Amino acid sequence: MNHYETVFILNPVLSDEQIKETVKKYEEFLISKGAEMVSKENWGLKKLAYAIQHKKSGFYHLFEFKAPGEAIEPLELAFRRDERMMRYLTVKLDKHAAAWAEKRRKRIQEKA
Repeated sequence: MNHYETVFILNPVLSDEQIKETVKKYEEFLISKGAEMVSKENWGLKKLAYAIQHKKSGFYHLFEFKAPGEAIEPLELAFRRDERMMRYLTVKLDKHAAAWAEKRRKRIQEKA
């Protein structure tokens, strides 16, 4: 199993209920493909550097998970088909990036 991180931006016109539903859908999708969720972060509504689909802001979310490599293509296909999704990026974390992500999680927990 590889260690991955996915950041995605949801359409800003969605209600809180729709956002939670969408995030839950993709979390369950990953789990059904054999992934183990390491962490989830809701970064909230942020202003975009440039307009995407004529929108100037979006709801950012981050998933950090361990999954087999075969789970990524179906996930990204589902992202492309979903009209609520504005952008996404999935990266495979090497050991240094995974260590940095662990430090970042600890820092966030200390602030909370």
